[in-house]
Order: sequence, then structure tokens, then C-alpha cells
Amino acid sequence: MTPTPNSRPELVSQLAVACLGAGVVTTVAVAQGQNPLTALGITLFSAVAAVMVGQVI
Repeated sequence: MTPTPNSRPELVSQLAVACLGAGVVTTVAVAQGQNPLTALGITLFSAVAAVMVGQVI
């Protein structure tokens, strides 16, 4: 039995939740002086990685 990939709306929902979670930490980092573009890149990478791990698990 092979697992089926999640539907597109479910993936978008997972990505949104992951971005919100990573965005909280990013906001704190920017408030302490981190470059906003670097923080945004870290947020996007973290969100995509979280969704990918979620698909495997």
C-alpha cells in the first residue's frame, strides 16, 4: 500500500500554519536586528521543510 499525496487545499493549509509558526520566531529575530530579507528566507525555508516532513510522516 503506497501513501497518496495530500490534496492541494490541505497542503496550502499546512504551509500557511507552518509560515505562521516560523513567522513568530522571525518577527523576534527582526526585532533584535536581523536583516528582514534573511529572516524571510529562513521563514520560507522552514515552512517548506515542515510541510515536506509532514508529508513523509
